[in-house]
Amino acid sequence: LLDWVKYKGNPVLVPPPGIGVKDFRDPTTAWTGPQNGQWLLTIGSKVGKTGIALVYETSNFTSFKLLDGVLHAVPGTGMWECVDFYPVSTEKTNGLDTSYNGPGVKHVLKASLDDNKQDHYAIGTYDLAKNKWTPDYPELDCGIGLRLDYGKYYASKTFYDPKKERRVLWGWIGETDSESADLQKGWASVQSIPRTVLYDKKTGTHLLQWPVEEIESLRAGDPIVKEVDLQPGSIELLRVDSAAELDIEVSFEVDKVALQGIIEADHVGFSCSTSGGAASRGILGPFGVIVIADQTLSELTPVYFYISKGADGRAETHFCADQTRSSEAPGVGKQVYGSSVPVLDGEKHSMRLLVDHSIVESFAQGGRTV
Repeated sequence: LLDWVKYKGNPVLVPPPGIGVKDFRDPTTAWTGPQNGQWLLTIGSKVGKTGIALVYETSNFTSFKLLDGVLHAVPGTGMWECVDFYPVSTEKTNGLDTSYNGPGVKHVLKASLDDNKQDHYAIGTYDLAKNKWTPDYPELDCGIGLRLDYGKYYASKTFYDPKKERRVLWGWIGETDSESADLQKGWASVQSIPRTVLYDKKTGTHLLQWPVEEIESLRAGDPIVKEVDLQPGSIELLRVDSAAELDIEVSFEVDKVALQGIIEADHVGFSCSTSGGAASRGILGPFGVIVIADQTLSELTPVYFYISKGADGRAETHFCADQTRSSEAPGVGKQVYGSSVPVLDGEKHSMRLLVDHSIVESFAQGGRTV
């Protein structure tokens, strides 16, 4: 695939009547249809403010026919870019080829929302004959429910790796440096670490994203292992050779007596983005890891859990990354990212952080929230 000749019949796909020329892009990997020799693919679009996924059929990949209806539509979500559509196994721990369907299979519909530059997904059921995908949980529909990544992450796509039987996810991390800084350093934005994608059998609502196993070959020497007893407001220093490139795995055991003994509501309606960051302390958090810190702690990036309790006494765990003091440089985005993350009975609070100079990728509960 080194020498290419442009096909004289281009373009092979044009927007259907009523669809704007700019509102029609990013075809998915094709999958086999119900008829012999038939292939199907979906492409993102919109009608007004309703995001839609159109489906085309082809037998030769040069002539395409639009199928009736849409694969799925969600009002109010705007233009769907980089639509991704693929099966996940509810029984096995390996990825599936894009054409796989049948018992023990759910289908993931993912869309990049052009209006807010966020990647959303939902898990549901695909009816091949009717050309329809239906979310398992309407309140978690694509574009209004779960996000693939709650940080600066967009335009992702997956592919199936047949050699290792896994589905691999690539994403784009748009850094927030100024244009002049981008010109000085010689690049603008980076690719994320590739991740494997699996169905989360324990929740039935989430995907599990995890760095591909090849990343572990970059680990140098024996790991630094440390066990600490964290008291409220305390910081324990971990000494490493270089803090610019790290693979950190950590788990926290929350004092059950303290957790159960707190009756009053604490930060009802807590949200990472509006919480004020890691400097805002409550009864049950924050607790986590501070990375990319200087000696005086004038610059630092905390990645942490925060447990809030509602008036009903139920605890909810949040997984946050605080950029408000990540850099003293002007013109750099400084937000608090994150979301809630299910922590089930018997599970410790666990996270894995990949630190690579200007990027910190954070995975909570085995990749349930990223």
